[in-house]
Amino acid sequence: ADAAVVVLAPSRRQLSPAAAREVLAAVPPFVCRVGVFVDASLETVAALAKELALDVIQLHGHESPEYCQALRELSGRRVIKALRVEGPLPAEVVAAYADAGVDAILADTKVPGVAGGTGQVFDWSWVSPQNYPLPLILAGGLDPENVTMALEAVRPYGVDVSSGVEKEGVKDPTRMRAFLAAVRAWERGST
Repeated sequence: ADAAVVVLAPSRRQLSPAAAREVLAAVPPFVCRVGVFVDASLETVAALAKELALDVIQLHGHESPEYCQALRELSGRRVIKALRVEGPLPAEVVAAYADAGVDAILADTKVPGVAGGTGQVFDWSWVSPQNYPLPLILAGGLDPENVTMALEAVRPYGVDVSSGVEKEGVKDPTRMRAFLAAVRAWERGST
């Protein structure tokens, strides 16, 4: 994997800062350390990013472009903004985040009342990376069985997975290896 992600927002996957520190300590060198937040205060996110030595902050709430810009300036970290997709993702929305200094967009399935990690797929034709001024990371129901199709259909900058590599709500090493193998095989075969 290119990145290890810890969820620091309220959810069934939420880790305490102490647990996140323990997980991140096991991350090998050159693997990006990412923390997920949802509608937290600028000060809280910046402080945890510093405390946990995060490389990237991933925002899954209703954070505005202005919030993202202020956070990037305050924390000195790269920022990924998750956008919940329920129809074609407008280029002008992505452009507003690009203008605010966001480093990438993560497209995830919109499910009312849930910030992400639902395991539900959206219509991949709704996102067109070539139309956006930022790298697009594809999420939303990806798993070892469909990630190759998703990569072929969307050709995103990257993919994000969580529930798709779980068994009974717990990360499954076999499914994780299968997912990574499928992504790497596609990378070797794509042009």
